[in-house]
Amino acid sequence: MPKFPIRRAELKEGDVLCNHCTALCCRYFSLPIDAPKSWGDYDNLRWYLSHGRVSLFVEEGTWYLVVFGDCEYLTSDNRCGIYHNRPEICSAYTTDGCEFDNDFVFDKYFETPEQIWEYAEAILPAREPVEKEGSLVSLPML
Repeated sequence: MPKFPIRRAELKEGDVLCNHCTALCCRYFSLPIDAPKSWGDYDNLRWYLSHGRVSLFVEEGTWYLVVFGDCEYLTSDNRCGIYHNRPEICSAYTTDGCEFDNDFVFDKYFETPEQIWEYAEAILPAREPVEKEGSLVSLPML
């Protein structure tokens, strides 16, 4: 869990939250995705998680794909190098809902292909063997 030098509630009036932050909002992005329902869906999620700095989380029933990577315009002092010409998504973002001192607790969180596959095995019905050229083969396992 991240350690913060100060919590939001400890800020003095007029203090700028961003002066105390490590630019969390500039170090990843998350996108809502369809909730997986089948072995094929979970296999796709397993594929996502095979690509390095990505994770999945579920919050209030919505599934999200998280892609970690610093914004190319983030400066060494955690400021935006193109602040006055930043994308609309950045300028519309406010500190009201930012993760500054969020404890990062989600309903579900997956970091590896093995974790999502184990979860799928726990909740989905057993996979049916697949017939291929006259013989039965099992679906791939990790």
